[in-house]
Amino acid sequence: MNGIINVLKPPGMTSHDVVNFIRKQLKIKKVGHAGTLDPEAAGVLPICIGKSTKAVQYLMEKRKKYRANIKFGITTTTHDKYGEIIRKTQTPDLDQETITNLINSFKGKIFQIPPMYSAIKYKGKKLYQYALEGKKIDIKGRWVEIYDIKVIDKIHIDEFMIDISCSKGTYIRTLCHDIGEKSGYGAHMSQLIRLEVSPFIIEESITLEEISVAVRENSIYKLIYPPDMLFTHYEIIHIKKTAEKSALNGNPVFAPGLDNDIEKYKKGTIVRLYIDNKFIAIGTIEFDEKLKRNYVKIKTLFT
Repeated sequence: MNGIINVLKPPGMTSHDVVNFIRKQLKIKKVGHAGTLDPEAAGVLPICIGKSTKAVQYLMEKRKKYRANIKFGITTTTHDKYGEIIRKTQTPDLDQETITNLINSFKGKIFQIPPMYSAIKYKGKKLYQYALEGKKIDIKGRWVEIYDIKVIDKIHIDEFMIDISCSKGTYIRTLCHDIGEKSGYGAHMSQLIRLEVSPFIIEESITLEEISVAVRENSIYKLIYPPDMLFTHYEIIHIKKTAEKSALNGNPVFAPGLDNDIEKYKKGTIVRLYIDNKFIAIGTIEFDEKLKRNYVKIKTLFT
């Protein structure tokens, strides 16, 4: 069994809990998720199964979209409502225009320092484990990109619902904290839902109960997406049966083993590879300096 399930992670479970649930339901060991969600967060959690676990590295690069509630006036150790309160500030009745102007200043590339209470590893150990032990680690910051951010609704005088479209590695908790710091009032994230891990969207996500029902009814295959759906923006190259064995061993494939003319492609072009219309791999077009012609280099095999 291979493919990807667009799972709707419920609050109260870790991402690894969801992976274990899928393992038990499908009776398969090779299962992985594409992008950790905090235990109390909900939303889209793509689960890759079988040989499609190789798709995790590609999904991790995809654009993410979140809906978060940001509450001004309270700063916490974890940057969300579950941490210890370290500062309280009296806030006025904040208006939507003011908050819109404030969050718009975070569009584009921004520098983030991830929170201590996170799953990022330092010397083989997760940061939150150091935090629970009371140890402080000098965390390296990183650049992330906010593609879009906007106010969706005003919930209370000091709390707003916002949508964020961002790059991989973005901590929404930290974004809310940093917005609060810039406002002068402080802030934390009070709720989080992941709306999208492109191309998977929350409207099409599947609950754990629906997965259980599908397993009982032997219809789970209807919920599994093929891995090549992630790569529809890449050109298709068909490999001939005569070159099948060589390709499946990860060897380069030259023109005699291809149905396509690959000389038109530039070096480094990423392509998806098929044999008998069955997706087998992602590859790149490379140039052989001695032979003065292009060939296909196998990058990731999915079969």
